[in-house]
Amino acid sequence: MNLQDVLRMAPVMPVIVIRNLDHAAPLARALSRGGIRVFEVTLRTEVALDAVSAMREAVPDAIVGVGTVTRPKDLEAAVAAGAMFAVSPGLTRELAEAAQAPALPLLPGVMTPAELMMARDLGFDALKFFPAREAGGIGMLRALAGPFPDVMFCPTGGITFDTAPSYLELPNVACVGGSWLAPLDLMERGDWDGITRLAEQAAALQVQS
Repeated sequence: MNLQDVLRMAPVMPVIVIRNLDHAAPLARALSRGGIRVFEVTLRTEVALDAVSAMREAVPDAIVGVGTVTRPKDLEAAVAAGAMFAVSPGLTRELAEAAQAPALPLLPGVMTPAELMMARDLGFDALKFFPAREAGGIGMLRALAGPFPDVMFCPTGGITFDTAPSYLELPNVACVGGSWLAPLDLMERGDWDGITRLAEQAAALQVQS
């Protein structure tokens, strides 16, 4: 699986926190109806890995990944749960090597040029720019485009529906990560139509690259 191709499948990749396992399947269906089929389920709750399996079963053509991967054992658990890719907030050599063992595509996070160069040396050309807003946002991504024209980014962190278009105008941005597509209040109310509308709005955003 080529991660650059995956990132280009939709302008926004939802960053999902599942606290109630019963929400996983209807959430996946709601996002899919709205045109979003690439999901990042964060490892921030006890049901996250079970949610990955439930979402894959509910929407078989979805590409479901696991986020907040920080250790090699997280990758092993992601593979066991059926995750199709992994996302990390940063990168270590151990994590990079572990990603090769189960052949699970990894989207590592970077914040600085030095971290970018290390990730590129380890074979990564699709990167998560995190935390995007705090790391310099659009200005930093524009500055990185010159010396690193072969790297594509998925900026994540502090991005909203209103600010996403400015990121998507950059030629080195394939998509953005956003938590606004799966708000906890809508999930708790079972407002799946509301989430579908958010997905439709996100899917309609234009990507420059």
